[in-house]
Amino acid sequence: MTATSARSSTRTPPAVRPTGQWPVDERSMLNSVLGIPPLAALGLAFGFTALGVFVDLQRIGTVGTVFRALYFCGCVLAVTWVRRRNLFGPVVAPPLLLAVAVPAIVLMGDGANGTDTLLIIAAPLVNSFPTMAVTTGVVLVLGLGRLTLQREVSERRDSAAAREATRRPATPRRS
Repeated sequence: MTATSARSSTRTPPAVRPTGQWPVDERSMLNSVLGIPPLAALGLAFGFTALGVFVDLQRIGTVGTVFRALYFCGCVLAVTWVRRRNLFGPVVAPPLLLAVAVPAIVLMGDGANGTDTLLIIAAPLVNSFPTMAVTTGVVLVLGLGRLTLQREVSERRDSAAAREATRRPATPRRS
Protein backbone atom coordinates (compact mmCIF):
# COMPACT_ATOMS: atom_id res chain seq x y z
CA MET A 1 0.00 0.00 0.00
CA THR A 2 1.37 3.43 -0.91
CA ALA A 3 1.28 6.51 1.24
CA THR A 4 -1.16 8.16 -1.15
CA SER A 5 -3.72 5.38 -1.04
CA ALA A 6 -3.33 5.07 2.75
CA ARG A 7 -3.98 8.76 3.16
CA SER A 8 -6.99 8.80 0.86
CA SER A 9 -8.53 5.75 2.52
CA THR A 10 -8.39 7.39 5.96
CA ARG A 11 -10.04 10.54 4.70
CA THR A 12 -13.79 10.51 4.86
CA PRO A 13 -16.01 13.12 3.31
CA PRO A 14 -18.10 15.20 5.68
CA ALA A 15 -21.40 13.58 6.51
CA VAL A 16 -24.54 15.06 5.04
CA ARG A 17 -27.07 15.82 7.71
CA PRO A 18 -30.57 14.33 7.54
CA THR A 19 -31.92 17.69 6.39
CA GLY A 20 -29.72 17.48 3.28
CA GLN A 21 -27.34 20.20 4.44
CA TRP A 22 -23.57 19.96 4.76
CA PRO A 23 -21.80 20.96 7.98
CA VAL A 24 -21.51 24.74 8.20
CA ASP A 25 -17.73 24.90 7.69
CA GLU A 26 -17.95 22.75 4.54
CA ARG A 27 -20.78 24.64 2.81
CA SER A 28 -20.62 26.97 -0.13
CA MET A 29 -22.95 29.96 -0.10
CA LEU A 30 -25.85 27.55 -0.72
CA ASN A 31 -26.52 25.37 2.31
CA SER A 32 -27.16 22.25 0.25
CA VAL A 33 -23.98 22.53 -1.87
CA LEU A 34 -20.55 21.36 -0.70
CA GLY A 35 -17.91 24.10 -0.99
CA ILE A 36 -14.79 23.79 -3.14
CA PRO A 37 -11.23 23.82 -1.73
CA PRO A 38 -9.52 27.23 -1.46
CA LEU A 39 -6.93 26.54 -4.17
CA ALA A 40 -9.68 25.58 -6.59
CA ALA A 41 -11.52 28.82 -5.79
CA LEU A 42 -8.39 30.90 -6.31
CA GLY A 43 -7.66 28.98 -9.52
CA LEU A 44 -11.17 29.73 -10.73
CA ALA A 45 -10.73 33.45 -10.07
CA PHE A 46 -7.27 33.46 -11.67
CA GLY A 47 -8.51 31.55 -14.72
CA PHE A 48 -11.40 33.93 -15.32
CA THR A 49 -9.09 36.94 -14.84
CA ALA A 50 -6.37 35.59 -17.13
CA LEU A 51 -8.93 34.74 -19.80
CA GLY A 52 -10.38 38.25 -19.61
CA VAL A 53 -6.95 39.91 -19.86
CA PHE A 54 -5.91 37.68 -22.75
CA VAL A 55 -9.13 38.20 -24.74
CA ASP A 56 -9.08 41.97 -24.29
CA LEU A 57 -5.38 42.27 -25.17
CA GLN A 58 -5.99 40.34 -28.39
CA ARG A 59 -9.19 42.24 -29.15
CA ILE A 60 -8.41 45.88 -28.28
CA GLY A 61 -4.82 45.95 -27.01
CA THR A 62 -5.64 46.84 -23.40
CA VAL A 63 -7.96 45.62 -20.64
CA GLY A 64 -11.60 46.42 -21.29
CA THR A 65 -15.13 45.19 -20.81
CA VAL A 66 -14.44 41.46 -21.21
CA PHE A 67 -11.72 41.66 -18.57
CA ARG A 68 -13.94 43.60 -16.18
CA ALA A 69 -16.81 41.12 -16.50
CA LEU A 70 -14.66 38.00 -16.17
CA TYR A 71 -12.56 39.42 -13.30
CA PHE A 72 -15.69 40.36 -11.34
CA CYS A 73 -17.46 37.05 -12.04
CA GLY A 74 -14.38 34.97 -11.20
CA CYS A 75 -13.81 36.69 -7.86
CA VAL A 76 -17.49 36.56 -6.87
CA LEU A 77 -17.78 32.89 -7.86
CA ALA A 78 -14.66 32.08 -5.84
CA VAL A 79 -16.17 33.60 -2.68
CA THR A 80 -19.58 32.03 -3.19
CA TRP A 81 -18.31 28.51 -3.99
CA VAL A 82 -15.43 28.18 -1.49
CA ARG A 83 -15.91 26.37 1.80
CA ARG A 84 -16.95 28.71 4.61
CA ARG A 85 -13.88 27.85 6.69
CA ASN A 86 -11.59 28.88 3.78
CA LEU A 87 -13.09 32.29 3.01
CA PHE A 88 -9.96 34.33 3.79
CA GLY A 89 -8.04 33.53 0.58
CA PRO A 90 -10.79 34.38 -1.92
CA VAL A 91 -11.80 37.49 0.05
CA VAL A 92 -8.32 39.03 -0.09
CA ALA A 93 -7.57 37.77 -3.61
CA PRO A 94 -8.99 40.51 -5.90
CA PRO A 95 -6.23 43.13 -5.46
CA LEU A 96 -3.50 40.49 -5.40
CA LEU A 97 -4.94 38.79 -8.44
CA LEU A 98 -4.99 42.02 -10.39
CA ALA A 99 -1.44 42.89 -9.34
CA VAL A 100 -0.14 39.49 -10.52
CA ALA A 101 -2.34 38.43 -13.43
CA VAL A 102 -2.47 41.64 -15.45
CA PRO A 103 1.31 42.26 -15.60
CA ALA A 104 2.04 38.57 -16.22
CA ILE A 105 -0.37 38.28 -19.14
CA VAL A 106 0.71 41.65 -20.56
CA LEU A 107 4.39 40.66 -20.41
CA MET A 108 3.71 37.30 -22.04
CA GLY A 109 1.94 39.01 -24.91
CA ASP A 110 4.43 41.84 -25.47
CA GLY A 111 8.20 41.54 -25.69
CA ALA A 112 9.09 45.20 -25.02
CA ASN A 113 11.94 46.16 -22.66
CA GLY A 114 13.07 49.13 -20.57
CA THR A 115 10.69 52.04 -19.99
CA ASP A 116 8.34 50.67 -22.62
CA THR A 117 7.71 47.67 -20.40
CA LEU A 118 6.90 49.88 -17.41
CA LEU A 119 4.37 51.87 -19.45
CA ILE A 120 2.86 48.76 -21.00
CA ILE A 121 2.29 47.23 -17.55
CA ALA A 122 1.25 50.41 -15.71
CA ALA A 123 -1.50 51.49 -18.12
CA PRO A 124 -3.72 48.40 -17.70
CA LEU A 125 -3.15 48.39 -13.92
CA VAL A 126 -4.17 52.04 -13.56
CA ASN A 127 -7.14 51.67 -15.90
CA SER A 128 -8.44 48.62 -14.03
CA PHE A 129 -8.23 50.16 -10.54
CA PRO A 130 -11.95 51.14 -10.35
CA THR A 131 -12.92 47.60 -11.35
CA MET A 132 -10.63 46.21 -8.65
CA ALA A 133 -12.09 48.55 -6.02
CA VAL A 134 -15.70 47.60 -6.81
CA THR A 135 -14.88 43.89 -7.02
CA THR A 136 -12.99 43.99 -3.72
CA GLY A 137 -15.91 45.76 -2.03
CA VAL A 138 -18.49 43.28 -3.33
CA VAL A 139 -16.31 40.28 -2.42
CA LEU A 140 -15.69 41.69 1.07
CA VAL A 141 -19.42 42.21 1.67
CA LEU A 142 -20.20 38.68 0.43
CA GLY A 143 -17.48 37.18 2.62
CA LEU A 144 -18.52 39.06 5.75
CA GLY A 145 -22.14 38.22 5.04
CA ARG A 146 -21.31 34.54 4.83
CA LEU A 147 -19.31 34.68 8.06
CA THR A 148 -22.14 36.31 9.98
CA LEU A 149 -25.15 34.58 8.44
CA GLN A 150 -23.79 31.05 7.98
CA ARG A 151 -23.22 30.01 11.58
CA GLU A 152 -24.35 27.09 13.65
CA VAL A 153 -27.54 27.75 15.58
CA SER A 154 -25.71 27.18 18.89
CA GLU A 155 -23.15 29.87 17.98
CA ARG A 156 -25.97 32.35 17.41
CA ARG A 157 -27.55 31.48 20.76
CA ASP A 158 -24.21 31.75 22.57
CA SER A 159 -23.45 35.18 21.10
CA ALA A 160 -26.98 36.39 21.90
CA ALA A 161 -26.66 35.09 25.46
CA ALA A 162 -23.28 36.82 25.85
CA ARG A 163 -24.73 40.13 24.66
CA GLU A 164 -27.65 39.75 27.04
CA ALA A 165 -25.33 38.96 29.96
CA THR A 166 -23.34 42.15 29.39
CA ARG A 167 -26.52 44.22 29.41
CA ARG A 168 -27.82 42.94 32.74
CA PRO A 169 -25.98 43.76 35.96
CA ALA A 170 -24.59 40.74 37.82
CA THR A 171 -26.31 41.62 41.10
CA PRO A 172 -29.73 43.16 41.46
CA ARG A 173 -29.89 46.77 42.58
CA ARG A 174 -31.14 47.50 46.05
CA SER A 175 -33.13 50.56 46.71
